Amino acid sequence: MSLTDTKIRNVKATGKTQKLFDGSGLYLEVSPTGRKWWRLKYRYNKTEKRLSIGVYPNVTLLDARIARDMAKKQISQNIDPSLNKQAEKAQIASLGETFETVSLQWYQKQASVWVPSYSRTVIGRLRKDALPWLGKLPVGDITSKIILACLNRLADRGAVESARRLLNNLDHIFQYAIATDRCGSNPAAGLIKALPPVKTKHLASITDVNKIPGLLRAIDAYEGTFVVKCALQLAPMTFVRPGELRNAEWSEIDLQAAIWSIPASKMKMREPLIVPLSKQALAVLTDLKPLTGNNRYVFPSLRTPLRPMSDNAVLSALRRMGFAKDEMSGHGFRAMARTVMDEVLGVRTDILEQQLGHAVRDPNGRAYNRTKHMDARREMMQKWANYLEKLKNGN
Repeated sequence: MSLTDTKIRNVKATGKTQKLFDGSGLYLEVSPTGRKWWRLKYRYNKTEKRLSIGVYPNVTLLDARIARDMAKKQISQNIDPSLNKQAEKAQIASLGETFETVSLQWYQKQASVWVPSYSRTVIGRLRKDALPWLGKLPVGDITSKIILACLNRLADRGAVESARRLLNNLDHIFQYAIATDRCGSNPAAGLIKALPPVKTKHLASITDVNKIPGLLRAIDAYEGTFVVKCALQLAPMTFVRPGELRNAEWSEIDLQAAIWSIPASKMKMREPLIVPLSKQALAVLTDLKPLTGNNRYVFPSLRTPLRPMSDNAVLSALRRMGFAKDEMSGHGFRAMARTVMDEVLGVRTDILEQQLGHAVRDPNGRAYNRTKHMDARREMMQKWANYLEKLKNGN
């Protein structure tokens, strides 16, 4: 019987080499340690040979079958797949290191300091939008014209923001290539001006103080799960990013000191953030702790406590409460706090921006450290929670 992805994923190491056959000579070789290699057994000039196709899961079942079919086609044309593969490798080596080799080396060095979700986004972007066209080219032979053609495939279909993000990745890859003596110049430099501008899209937010009470009352009346309700209640009081909220861990929260310490690895700007917790925020967390306090995550998934709740949980709850996508978003609580505290409460902008986790400089151009203005920030967070409570109660 042919293999399936489920069967491949579930096969366990047995201490000896296993062979799982798929058909037409293709099989998966499972080493005693559990590593899985794709192999193709074939005959050429009456001699039995083996072709190594790659390692699972980097090479999927579908990829392996495509490689098998290509090898069979080569055999029908009197071409030995193994010798052909060796010739291709030799040709690439004679031309110099490829963009794929250099870009993956760059990625592996960077991914160790990125959050997993961002790492997956970057490697997915490279594999989908760059490697099919740039991967096999010698990194030193790639020109600005070649890169622009790659970017325009995205921009021409309206994905301008994606093109700009890919360009940013390419720029860093070529900087790495120069630093490691793989090429002499950066063909990605300056290409941002050749791309069309991005039309700014502001995430929906309720910033009208006359509409905020209705939102807060709707949250208190939410009839979904208690975990999601608590997340909704904390969102306006802490105004952290949605990903920072849903990934909160109990080990980061000190109820006695009334602080939530978010590590740099979870922050967009890769700088740690301390969130002073108001009395109202502490009340929510204290109420929630008996339910999820023995778990890693403050807001665990409904399906398993080993993962945080879905990134759509808060957004879906807002829709269930009747708030349209052009009216309020999970990210909108940040804009609400930024606007109202500045325009209504008169909070100092630099203190507010620091609490938002934005890059803030002092008058001498130095970045504020994470504990700067902590007393003022604690006072601001309590003032904001008191104001929200006052609006909710109609005072």
